Amino acid sequence: MITSRGSGLQYLLQAKMEERLRKKRSKILHTKTGSAIPMKVTFNKFDFSNSYIWFEFYNAPLSNDISLICDTIRSWHIIGRLGGCNSMNMQLSQSPMDRRPSYDAIQGANVTPTTFYNIGDLEIQDNLARIWMDIGTSEPLLLDVLVNGLTQISSDYIGIKQLVFGGSEFENWKDNVTSEDAGYSVHKI
Repeated sequence: MITSRGSGLQYLLQAKMEERLRKKRSKILHTKTGSAIPMKVTFNKFDFSNSYIWFEFYNAPLSNDISLICDTIRSWHIIGRLGGCNSMNMQLSQSPMDRRPSYDAIQGANVTPTTFYNIGDLEIQDNLARIWMDIGTSEPLLLDVLVNGLTQISSDYIGIKQLVFGGSEFENWKDNVTSEDAGYSVHKI
């Protein structure tokens, strides 16, 4: 009798679990919507203390895509503000992993700090976007972190055709277009 009740309960639990999976399937499993073509990364008169970063997407980004890009840039900025991408203090990544890693706090405290100074809002015009930034110090590791994150986003979620660091102009960007009706929007970072 216990076995039949146990198997009945097991059947109910399994049916309930299958129903929950059916309902949440789209949130658990999603198809790749990005691009299989690697994004092109170029530098055009790039200045660490005063430059735009330009994005060209294959298609105009949807609100979820914009939210993902903004969250990525915001996270990148926060890590940079906290000095998290200081290539002068790479103790753990530079130490051999065949033995227990160690971290010298005094050595870490005596390294010249690098902090991300300022960043603007993300501006979008149709399939183009730009953001102004002032990293302050020449820290290529910070750029690598952003490029690596955006490469994955481009592949998995929204195809980024190209990413351009620097330059005050970009091919189809129109400085005089500032209305939402014309496809322009600003997103707070």
